[in-house]
Amino acid sequence: MKYIFIAIFIMASCSDDFVDVKSNAENSEDYFNSEEEYQQALIAAYDLLQSTYLNVMLGEIASDNTLAGGENANDVPGIQEIDDMVHTSINAQLRDIWSWMYAGVNRANYIMEFQDKTDFAGKESVLAQTRFLRAYYYFELVKWFGDVPFAVDTRLQFGDQFSIGRTPKEEIYSQIEQDLIYAADNLPYIQSQTGRITKGAAQALLGKAYLYQDKFAEAANVLEDLIDNGPHDLVSDYSTIFENDNENNIESVFEVQYTDEEGAGFGCLQCSEGNVAVGFNGIRNYNGPLFESGFSFNVPTQEVVDEFEDGDMRLETAILDIEAWAEETGATFSTGNEHTGYFNRKYISRQGDLNTGDANLTNPNNYRAIRFADVLLMAAEALNRGGISDSRAQMYLNRVRERAFGNSDNNVSATGSALTDAIYHERRVELVGEGHHFFDLVRTGRAASEINGFQTGKHELFPIPLIEIQLAGNQWDQNPGY
Repeated sequence: MKYIFIAIFIMASCSDDFVDVKSNAENSEDYFNSEEEYQQALIAAYDLLQSTYLNVMLGEIASDNTLAGGENANDVPGIQEIDDMVHTSINAQLRDIWSWMYAGVNRANYIMEFQDKTDFAGKESVLAQTRFLRAYYYFELVKWFGDVPFAVDTRLQFGDQFSIGRTPKEEIYSQIEQDLIYAADNLPYIQSQTGRITKGAAQALLGKAYLYQDKFAEAANVLEDLIDNGPHDLVSDYSTIFENDNENNIESVFEVQYTDEEGAGFGCLQCSEGNVAVGFNGIRNYNGPLFESGFSFNVPTQEVVDEFEDGDMRLETAILDIEAWAEETGATFSTGNEHTGYFNRKYISRQGDLNTGDANLTNPNNYRAIRFADVLLMAAEALNRGGISDSRAQMYLNRVRERAFGNSDNNVSATGSALTDAIYHERRVELVGEGHHFFDLVRTGRAASEINGFQTGKHELFPIPLIEIQLAGNQWDQNPGY
């Protein structure tokens, strides 16, 4: 058979007509000739937001809020390693985060590379959304890995890794700020299409980027502008925020959209249009009302349950006590690895979706990436830690607490460092299960005292995937300690 193949190849080679066959593939250099093509490329840039389910789940597991869980101690080793702070540069999940966030950066940069090719009405909005997305993906990369390879308005293509080094995160933050300022200046507070980036989303992420750099005055400025002039408010009933029939509500400043209409499999988790983390967080072999089963990862600890004060109505919405629920409803379930009796109620699958296969990977639960409560607490922190105004910090903090308790009896009157501690506590219980706590601990210098196995000078960052360093000709230094 080999000789027949060679003979056929030689015969075909006698004529050069074959070289004139036009490829069916579209040349990327010939794209962006109409508004429609810019919009299609923008949708492709949005698409990588759905893969951030992994950032959220691992950000929670890395903290002291949850344990890895799963079926057993060998179930997805990379997740188990991050929970135990023994992860290395060959961790598959960390490489996924690296690869998927860079895919998002590249799709955004593809648009920006051709930003001047074709003019049309409203192009500023397209570019503003694009620049927000680029900022978001780079922000995630800096959060996880620190200094990273960096490109602006041009794609990172194969071979570039040999000439592009790791850029200091300060320079990347500067570009993040520029992108978000442009986005805030060129986007409305309300978009006609649900899920599109808004001015408020840009302001909130900008404030967060400032806060991560301890730029407290800048953070307070932009966050208070959003609080005073934006359309957002707290949902009056906390228990409804995370239900599928209450998505994109007034509290949602930036929300990642998911759907159960297109299936997915384990061979391409980032291909899922559904929220994969919801299936991973779910109750193992569950049979009962309201919820559906899952893989029992990311299980809350008793410590975080105990962090809630008496009378805090958020507890039952944030944490599902499965033993109490089973006794109340007759539901049955199995226990998995590191079973604590608790599940992340905010992000476990509810009954009523299409159950498109694989049902555990295709959940329609949107991720509330930035909520107005988060904005209030970030503003409070900036005002307090920046020495700007403890009274305004108290006001924003207490807006969140008054909803949590249903009254003002538990309002905080502390100032100074005691107020700082109160804000840290409030962020933990308000945002538990939403993937923020590990990075809050790291950026405020509290991680070593709170997370078992955390080594100062090492675990503030995660390792650059070894394969990426090797593919770059071993020119990139690894993060300290790895």
